[in-house]
Amino acid sequence: MPEREYDVVLFGATGFVGRLVAAYLAKTAPPDLRIALAGRSREKLVAVAGGLPASSRHWPLVEADTDDPASVTRLAESTRVLVTTVGPYQRYGLPVVEACARAGTHYADLTGEVLFVREAIDRCDAIARETGARLVHAAGYDSIPSDLSVFLLAERAREDGAGGLTDVRLVATARGGVSGGTVDSMRAQVESMATDRTLRKVIGDPYALSPDRAAEPATRQPPDAAPPALAAEGRWTAPFVMAPFNTRIVRRSNALQEWAYGRGLRYGESMSTGRGITGAFTAAGVTTGLAAAFGAMAFGPTRALLDRVLPAPGSGPSESAREKGFFRMIADADTESGRRYRATAAGKGDPGYAATSVMLGEVALALALDEDRLPQRAGSLTPSTALGNVLVERLRAAGHTYEVAAL
Repeated sequence: MPEREYDVVLFGATGFVGRLVAAYLAKTAPPDLRIALAGRSREKLVAVAGGLPASSRHWPLVEADTDDPASVTRLAESTRVLVTTVGPYQRYGLPVVEACARAGTHYADLTGEVLFVREAIDRCDAIARETGARLVHAAGYDSIPSDLSVFLLAERAREDGAGGLTDVRLVATARGGVSGGTVDSMRAQVESMATDRTLRKVIGDPYALSPDRAAEPATRQPPDAAPPALAAEGRWTAPFVMAPFNTRIVRRSNALQEWAYGRGLRYGESMSTGRGITGAFTAAGVTTGLAAAFGAMAFGPTRALLDRVLPAPGSGPSESAREKGFFRMIADADTESGRRYRATAAGKGDPGYAATSVMLGEVALALALDEDRLPQRAGSLTPSTALGNVLVERLRAAGHTYEVAAL
């Protein structure tokens, strides 16, 4: 890659998550790493920079707007790594990922939008493979814990000679809030499906993000929205709102590695709602609530009512709420040999914001500082296929848990 003005540019630094990522980089990045903050408003960028530690207040500020393609191109060409928190990505993300692919600039985002990733793959994968750009989608709570858990399970099974994975069931437990940006992303995807029926088939396809759909096995995958169930250790489970995206990222990771996890892999996710009668009622409530929320978003009049009560873009949980949050994901795996394993991914802080700022920050640092240790891949990638054990090591050093044990 030719010499660039910056090592890392954070685009969307004035947004809710962008400010958290800027603060994390200010705390952890080496002092000689050339970091710039980018966004539409210089006034807001100045305010973000003013809230950083003194050692980071000198970071350059760059104005760029997705409605101004030339500004996005200049931004991509100015840096070795560009990370973006500007969503909804389906609405604002394609010019950014395309500019990075053409410039040979490594890229990372926080998307949880199947339709955006599918279109980004179709438009940018071949270009990025030619230029050497690593385009890393889903580099936050969507979908790093899920993706790295299955990556580590397959690695352990391979090391033990246990064969490929056959069935992996991940159960998520978390405490956290919802930001306006997340709600806006969900709304944008639901609106797209409501106006274009063909997109519903894309969303419903368990292999929607496959690099080669025709080559995928005929393995029947678990439903993304299974009814409440009594799972292991007496815990009730309900549908996990992120499962329809996370599962497709994991399956893309498998396919990008020539199905190294196992051609017959079945992978599903759910969320834990607790034990006993309380857990059962909570599971039923979550199931009903999710169905009602997505149904309301798809219908104009009820969507307008929801907009009055849901968080607005740019807002999110308070600092105290973020500090009280956590995530813990347990993935139990069966293998071809019959041996069983359990992966645990966990971390402190609100998963979608405090923990996600750590994840995206470490992805940015890995792309900028560890290039010689990363898997030799380019194109539209997932966290595990782009960064592998380098990211695992970084997140462990940052205080997150990623471990695998035999059962």
